[in-house]
Amino acid sequence: MEVVRLEINQLNIDRPKKRWKIYFVIVAEHPTEVDKMVLSTIPVNPIRVTPNQNNEIHFSDATPGSEGLFLLRRDMPKNKELNVHCYVRHSRSDVRDAGAIMKDIEKEIGEDAVGKISDILGTTNPWLVVTKAAIPLIGKILTKVQDREMGFISMFERFGEEFEHDGEIDRVKTGGFSTVVYTWAVDKG
Repeated sequence: MEVVRLEINQLNIDRPKKRWKIYFVIVAEHPTEVDKMVLSTIPVNPIRVTPNQNNEIHFSDATPGSEGLFLLRRDMPKNKELNVHCYVRHSRSDVRDAGAIMKDIEKEIGEDAVGKISDILGTTNPWLVVTKAAIPLIGKILTKVQDREMGFISMFERFGEEFEHDGEIDRVKTGGFSTVVYTWAVDKG
């Protein structure tokens, strides 16, 4: 069985401001229910960026086999495609409650929010299960949260032949005021 892993290695912010409190809203396909997606905020506490970092964050993680900010790990989908959305956000609050953001999204989505789970996608983070029909609403709902939208990155991946030759592929994408370097890895289970 093949297992896929996703992590963020670097974030560059293209804004003149030099102090940030960054977090990510991650939306990924549910590993067992094809009509659903899961959503979480990572990390639980925003990442503080200071002027000496020059608007660049290089992530390091203590997770075995990981080299960046760990987002998810799951079995390879049968169709060898995986859709993941990443919203880069700047917290305007000194203390941002990640759970409150998920509650706001759950409330706004209404009946398309199915419930919360943990211990899914290789993390113990709380994840909100939503129907795929609710996905277009998430960006609109996040604009109501009093934080700054720094960018949207689609991390959609087709796991083709290039993963057979090199088990890890780095990608670079820009969205809004953010450039994200991330890695998809395929591990033999």
